[in-house]
Amino acid sequence: MKSQDLRTEINRLIQDVPDIFLEDILSYLRLIEKTSEQDLKALSDLNRIFKEDQELLEKLAK
Repeated sequence: MKSQDLRTEINRLIQDVPDIFLEDILSYLRLIEKTSEQDLKALSDLNRIFKEDQELLEKLAK
């Protein structure tokens, strides 16, 4: 998905989020905004590893 498509989809979804979650979402977005690009890349890579190797991680946990 292209960046503009992602932004459009995020904006669409935000419209349906219950009001009680809006402050949490705003806080999270502000946290991302303050985080360095290098740290965000590391978090993204870690998240990808968790998704791709979920089965392996579950076996290791046992």
